[in-house]
Amino acid sequence: PCIAHKFSVSEDGLAYTFNLRTDVHFHDSPCFEGGKGRKVVAKDFVYSFHRLYDSKVSSASTLLNNIDRSDKTEYKGFLAKNDSTLIIRLKQPFSAFLSVLTQKFFSVLPYEAIEYYKQDFRRNPVGTGPFQFKMWEEGTKLILVKNQNYFEVDSKGTKLPYLDAVSISFIKSKETAFMELLNGKFDMLSGADAFNINEVLDKDGGLRDVYTNKFYLQKQTFLKTDYIGILIDDKIASVRNSPLILKSIRQAINCAFDRDKLITYLRNNIGTPAHAGFIPKGMKSYDPTKVQGYSYNPDLARELLKDAGFPNGEGLPEITLHTPDVGNYKEQAEFIQSQLAQCNINLQISLEKISVLRQAVNNCEYAMFKKSWVGDYADEENFMNIFYSKNFSPQGSNYFHYNNPAFDAAFEQAQKETNEAKKIELYQKMDRMIIDDAPIIPLYYDQVIRLVNHKVKGLGSNSMNLLNLKTVTKEK
Repeated sequence: PCIAHKFSVSEDGLAYTFNLRTDVHFHDSPCFEGGKGRKVVAKDFVYSFHRLYDSKVSSASTLLNNIDRSDKTEYKGFLAKNDSTLIIRLKQPFSAFLSVLTQKFFSVLPYEAIEYYKQDFRRNPVGTGPFQFKMWEEGTKLILVKNQNYFEVDSKGTKLPYLDAVSISFIKSKETAFMELLNGKFDMLSGADAFNINEVLDKDGGLRDVYTNKFYLQKQTFLKTDYIGILIDDKIASVRNSPLILKSIRQAINCAFDRDKLITYLRNNIGTPAHAGFIPKGMKSYDPTKVQGYSYNPDLARELLKDAGFPNGEGLPEITLHTPDVGNYKEQAEFIQSQLAQCNINLQISLEKISVLRQAVNNCEYAMFKKSWVGDYADEENFMNIFYSKNFSPQGSNYFHYNNPAFDAAFEQAQKETNEAKKIELYQKMDRMIIDDAPIIPLYYDQVIRLVNHKVKGLGSNSMNLLNLKTVTKEK
């Protein structure tokens, strides 16, 4: 996105015109004449986008299905009007298009590098960013060095990035990684799985006093919703006789456990209890006053069980939750199990390897399963499209086989809506439908946490958890 200094959209919402900076160069590489990176021009974007359609390339070409590649456009969707002007034309308006383009799939590439490195391009990427590859030992270490020709400067006119190099280590043992941080060999650990959170954080999610002189804690909103999914397609054998086919049962389960306690006692207050909808905290449409989700209410849960024909849970068949066997998902499942038992809902737990769980859920083999959804891009469309009836698994990500014509109509309208306020209202409307129909049980909206050496300043990331290293400094 930084390469375009401005853009405009046609009144019909179909044509996007990007005016590109003229001071951007590719990384220096042997693929260029004299090894010197050349200037980026609009034709490079046309080449890069067309390359995504190549069946030999493992790409997300389906994200470009809305590009108007017909001959009537004269340029099959993409046009380099001149070296600094790129035009992209769509088949129909798509309000999330700019967000889609921010994904790494759509980074600009030089044709020289693709032809020079061929199959080894993945190990020798050539781009335009503030750092470039120096060395990569797959699964062990990655070293990036400063791009001396990077185009951005800070507010004082100083060239970015500040750092000369970045070294990234991949260590499976979180105990080893944590000791390296304590010993000053590492400057940052990222993610709750990178260390023992119970040892490092207190129950309020703060850093324990014993570590405050060693490093500081960063907590940041992350566009990720953890949830329990429910397959509600009665045409599938695995759910035909399941009590989960009844909406009242799904709603009862949503009311029968305490999300606040789950976050406090099992996640050290990392994340936000999901008392709104599926769209997570950090998105524009997130508003618990407009989308009111479920709170702990065992009395209401019992009423819903009674409405479903199971007064006080009598006669309710046992329900099995399939959950990953990593992290503390087992403890989370056991907490929910114990709380549901107080309403006489018998929840059984099946621990699964992640690969097994993923395949089984995709193939509609499980009626109830633990999953999470991480935003591919920062737009509500990406969170709501997994409930669109045309995206049924296994081809799509609608693992619930949720089918609601009213939802589909609102979703299709939102995709074309160019008025931001109206778009937000539509997504809030959809989120309320999901909460009422309950094909999911939202658990929490996640956060990213990092432990950072006190010498490191200026480290940050966006809500997609993409690190911004170009403004980082490190004291000697």
